Amino acid sequence: MIAFQNVSKIYPNNSVAIEDIDFKIVPGEFVSIVGKSGAGKSTLLRILIGEEKPTKGRVFFGSAEVNRLIPKELPQLRRQIGMIFQDFKLLPTKSAQENVAFAMEVEGRPQHEIDDLAIQVLDIVGLRDKRHNFPNELSGGEKQRVAIARAMVHRPAVLIADEPTGSLDRLNTDEIVKLLIKINELGTTVMLATHNDQVVNSLHKRVISMVDGRIIRDEAKGKYVIA
Repeated sequence: MIAFQNVSKIYPNNSVAIEDIDFKIVPGEFVSIVGKSGAGKSTLLRILIGEEKPTKGRVFFGSAEVNRLIPKELPQLRRQIGMIFQDFKLLPTKSAQENVAFAMEVEGRPQHEIDDLAIQVLDIVGLRDKRHNFPNELSGGEKQRVAIARAMVHRPAVLIADEPTGSLDRLNTDEIVKLLIKINELGTTVMLATHNDQVVNSLHKRVISMVDGRIIRDEAKGKYVIA
């Protein structure tokens, strides 16, 4: 489903963000991409969704070569990829349900479909009873669950989580990780970019370790062992 073939990204000042990245992810996998800040995790993800182009190498999502897509083709790619971030990116003037619904409204979906699906995904993340609450009325963990619900409304093939627990306490972190596992068990491929060793070591799933823009380890049931 996802393939990076000898991918490098070098910025104009000769700063190397990632170098000779080569790996594949098959449908249904749960993969943690780990490394300290600056290791290249976020650059790798931006290249996957077409926000940046590699300096060299090829990136595939299914049969599509991402780095060759023209701008008008990118929305179709991104509808297949859900994304969540450390800072939630919720609209403060909209309720939890409205935040989820907004992702569908911009596509012009019928209102009855929007309403039904928004409730469904809020059910999946355990927030049906908080659907009318605004972001400032939600805990950090609840905000992240709304963000996950919003990412899932398009039924993406892949969910990318970029440091999703970075601003959460241990209890909320555990809840978000359990939710990501549940989503993966329902058939969605999950890519988790993190530097949280406790999260990674609790998963017992594939770990791709990065240092200074390079992959130094790729293990089927790995741990966070970067010094």
